Amino acid sequence: MDWRVDAAVVFGRLLPPLLLLAVASAVASAAYDGAGLPPISRRSFPDGFIFGTASAAYQYEGAAMEGGRGPSIWDTFTHQHPDKIADRSNGDVAVDSYHRYKEDVRIMKDMGMDAYRFSISWTRILPNGSLNGGINREGVRYYNDLIDELLLKGVQPFVTLFHWDSPQALEDKYGGFLSPSIINDYKDYAEVCFKEFGDRVKHWITFNEPVSFCSLGYSSGTFAPGRCSPWEQGKCSAGDSGTEPYTVCHHQILAHAETARLYKAKYQAAQKGNIGITLVSNWFVPFSPSKSNDDAARRAIDFMFGWFMDPLTRGDYPLSMRTLVRKRLPQFTKEQSEMVKGAFDFIGLNYYTANYADSLPPSNGLNLTYGTDARANLSGFRNGVPIGPQAASSWLFIYPRGFRELLLYVKENYGNPTLYITENGVDEVNNQSLSLQEALKDDTRIDFYHKHLLALQSAISDGANVKGYFAWSLLDNFEWVNGYTVRFGINFVDYKDGLKRYPKSSAHWFTKFLMK
Repeated sequence: MDWRVDAAVVFGRLLPPLLLLAVASAVASAAYDGAGLPPISRRSFPDGFIFGTASAAYQYEGAAMEGGRGPSIWDTFTHQHPDKIADRSNGDVAVDSYHRYKEDVRIMKDMGMDAYRFSISWTRILPNGSLNGGINREGVRYYNDLIDELLLKGVQPFVTLFHWDSPQALEDKYGGFLSPSIINDYKDYAEVCFKEFGDRVKHWITFNEPVSFCSLGYSSGTFAPGRCSPWEQGKCSAGDSGTEPYTVCHHQILAHAETARLYKAKYQAAQKGNIGITLVSNWFVPFSPSKSNDDAARRAIDFMFGWFMDPLTRGDYPLSMRTLVRKRLPQFTKEQSEMVKGAFDFIGLNYYTANYADSLPPSNGLNLTYGTDARANLSGFRNGVPIGPQAASSWLFIYPRGFRELLLYVKENYGNPTLYITENGVDEVNNQSLSLQEALKDDTRIDFYHKHLLALQSAISDGANVKGYFAWSLLDNFEWVNGYTVRFGINFVDYKDGLKRYPKSSAHWFTKFLMK
């Protein structure tokens, strides 16, 4: 018998069942403890470095029809197209953080976390998306209560204003982010949040992963609002995969810049906060040593990360995008270019995985789509061998080295901006045949975090300007089109038993990491 199981049996004679589970998970964490890896702890990082966990409103809150909240495009998408969600589920209840936020904050506090990154549901503040419909005071009260609870427990709020759940009312009114009209409505929404919460919130994030919103929602059509060309994966009834992703992201960049400028001009001096945007990038490894594949890897990062970082630091899109997308890529006016350039105090960076990049020949001009515009064939495999261990999600290959490479790439190519790692994590399959005790043992996640934190530490020692790190995610949650079939949490949510929370081995590992 494994000694960890044996110990749990012995302790079980003395302890109540729930405590037994926590002990067993802690014992499993101690038994793993990064065997063979250099030790790492909070003390391995600079003084004042922030550690936290991350979440998003639609994935966590639930209470979709409560508290005056209006419908978002994800409510519409999951209800009208349940076939596009792996288990036909939705975020109506999610993990019910709307009602359980005090318990969730206590979990963070008990783990020793410094900060919590959460997003505000736009339609919980402005139910129809604009000021014309009035401010929902009940929604404002919920976020006030959450922020106050965090501060009471010594946890800093990092607030994301938009995490993909745009108002359905604005989608119906003028096409949502396809229209420049959304820029002012978004700015109005953001200003309500600055006025209501800015006395206590010191870190604002305007948008989460615009590349994901634009590519998955408007190119492949697999995410809300489910728009794409008819030949694309999503088999959408409307859309244009060759133009709409660029239009939507152009409007998000302008909305970000106008909002950041507003905050800096009107609120920053009094509220003493900072504002930024969260981007995501994979790392890209040339499929084989050749200039063409080197160029493909560079184009791939331009089309995923440079799409936003170039305008934010240089005032225009990357040359590779302008050359390949041509007239389908919107242009910044001179005034817009000046407004966008430098419109941030920090950049949030999400990192999960890496791909091989292989050069593709130019398309024949038919079936134009963002997905092939970079002329890079991206894959997690080379000659049948994965770039790293594959997680539960088909796209997620574990490649810690890419984390360090990406951070140093940002340092060298974009003037070493202040960075916060706003998401980093790995998932496992929601295997319903496992006992609770078995499900809490997540050694792969501990290994993932240990190696990625070592990579982060190495990048910082080489000069990367990183000020904080947020694990995705505090809890298992609704994982978009995967529904509840995968688990990203460092704390387990029991979907069969009232959404009870239990610490996984990785939660105990993190607690030990943070307390050292």
